[in-house]
Amino acid sequence: MKKIICSLLLSLGILYAQEDSAKVVYDLTTKDLKNFELRILSATVTNKVHYESTLRELDVTVVIHGGAYRFFLKDPANSEYKDDKALVSTHQDLGKRIETLASTYDVEFLVCGVGLHKHGLEKKDIYDFVKIIPTSTIGLIDKQNEGYAYIPVGD
Repeated sequence: MKKIICSLLLSLGILYAQEDSAKVVYDLTTKDLKNFELRILSATVTNKVHYESTLRELDVTVVIHGGAYRFFLKDPANSEYKDDKALVSTHQDLGKRIETLASTYDVEFLVCGVGLHKHGLEKKDIYDFVKIIPTSTIGLIDKQNEGYAYIPVGD
């Protein structure tokens, strides 16, 4: 009887924990550095801290396409974005902040494979923690069907 009660309580705990989490997918298309820093880098940390303070999880995915490829390049100085002086000068710090989101805050980064190739980029050109998906549309459809809230981050 104790095993049945423990199993029931464990099952209810798991269900409660699942209901006690939030999920968001950011549709990242902005090429504006300040917008990216504010709406992804800073806001994601703020949102994660808020949910953790209420003993809830926040599952964050960022789908990258449009003008946002530039932020996820290992070396933007050797790309079509080489003339973006603000990007090139802040690249190292920016890369560390993005990697911290991935490693410390468990943010998932998905990049549109079609657009990546359209811009002449390959897997070797982007950070290793960024996963290539067939298209941004497929990534957004999948995440929304998994219950993620949709937030666009464009220009």
